Formats: sequence, structure tokens, C-alpha cells
Amino acid sequence: MYRTGLSTCGKIINEELFANYRKAGIDFMEISVSAEKYALLDYAEMAALSEKYGVGLWSFHLPFGPFDVIDISKKELAKKSVAHLLEIIKKAADIGIDKFVIHPSAEPICENERGERLRCSCESLAKLAEAAKKEGAVIAVEDLPRTCLGNCCAEILELVSAHEDLRICFDTNHLLFEDPVDFVKRAGEKIITVHVSDFDFVNERHWLPGEGKIDWQALIRTLESINYNGPWLYEVEFGCPRTILRERALTCEDIVKNASAIFANEKPPVLSSPKPGLGWWE
Repeated sequence: MYRTGLSTCGKIINEELFANYRKAGIDFMEISVSAEKYALLDYAEMAALSEKYGVGLWSFHLPFGPFDVIDISKKELAKKSVAHLLEIIKKAADIGIDKFVIHPSAEPICENERGERLRCSCESLAKLAEAAKKEGAVIAVEDLPRTCLGNCCAEILELVSAHEDLRICFDTNHLLFEDPVDFVKRAGEKIITVHVSDFDFVNERHWLPGEGKIDWQALIRTLESINYNGPWLYEVEFGCPRTILRERALTCEDIVKNASAIFANEKPPVLSSPKPGLGWWE
């Protein structure tokens, strides 16, 4: 149905990781690291390992923190944030990466400042999209939870309207105010990549599909109906989140088994139980 991808979030990017992806049958990787590690990325090494193991570098998640340093929606930070992100885009585009996932804002955002933050984010996104276009790349704006910009489809569509080349990264576990299926129907072919993980409809959790409440068969049918043709790319860490109890850490093989079950219209294997009584900020 779809080829399987996995984000590097929470993982060490080295030869062992590429080898484990290949051994398990994971075809694509999204480069995503914590804020302090972007400066340490060895782009030439990632390109060489990608070629050696046949694991495609599908996308690159641009940094979104610390919030007092990077925020394209804040006037006092936008110019420096855009300049910093453009440096990273150039380095990653030079090794063939052509999709860049971006958060349209940090948070919290009060309602009385939302309009101004939205305008500033749109201006920043337009600049980034135009620069990425010159590198043969596109910017994919990610839907976000809680008070962030892009916490519903209407706002995401407003953000991507800032430039004709802007597209959407659909994160399945960020929608706290609308159904994921409805989001996909409205966003349509603007979606060029996904972040797959499950949640309890209370807050983002980044659980493995089957550990939360998403109707995966309905969602995957809807993605097919809008002609989504990217990978089924998971954004989950191997380590256990503090919001759930797992028997053990996840592996690349667990990711592939999970995807295979969903593709076969079967219930994914569950290795966990969520903690009870979780709230919005937990």
C-alpha cells in the first residue's frame, strides 16, 4: 500500500541506525534531531549512508526551538529564525533532500495576539518557500496542537496560502479540535508527507498506532482518496513516553509490523497500556 518511513527523532543518526532501517525493511528516513544537535549533523556522512543502505532521505524536520530563539511567527525572532533555517535548508538540499517540515509557530499563543502571529508566520513561510524553490525543494507546514498556529485545517490552509509552493505535513496526532479524516479531506492534495503516530484525542502523545484512538483504516482510505503517494512515515521514538507503559523499547521491526498490520486491515499489535487520567499538558 505505502512504503514505510521513520523519523530519526530520539535516535542517534549513525551507520547502525541506517543498517537497522534496511534490515527491518524501512525505506525512508526523515532527519529530525533535538535543537542542539543540528549544528553537529554530518550531511556528507548521511548522504553516503543513505546510498550504502538504500534508505532514502525523504524529508528534513527543521528545528523549532528553543522557543526564545526560533519562532517564525514572532516579529522579534522571525528575521533571525528565517536566516538560520535557510542555512540548514541549503546544507540539506545539497545532499538531495527536497522536503522540509516546519512548525509555523511556537506556543503558547493568546487569542488577542493570534492574528498578528499568523500574519508574521505567513510572511516567514513565503520567504522560506521562495528560497527553498531555488534549491529545488518545498516547505511542508505541519499541523500543530493546543494553542500553536495551524491547530486546525482552516488555519493550516491559510498558512500555506502565503505562497503557491507551500505544502502540508499532516501529523496524525496533533489534531485536538477536529477529526483527522476530516482534516485530510479538506487539505487534500496539499498534503505531501505525513507523521504517523497515535493519541488519545486529549493531547499529542506520539504513541504507536493501536495504542490510541485513531481509526487507522478510515484514515488510510481517506489518504488514498486524495492520492497521497508519499511514505507511511512514523514519528515515534523507540523509548517509552512518560504517558504510556510499555513492556520494552520499540525496534525498527516493531514499526514494520505495525505498518504491515494496518496495510492488511488488521489490528496492530499493542505492547502497552496508556496511563489513566492524562491531561492536556501531560
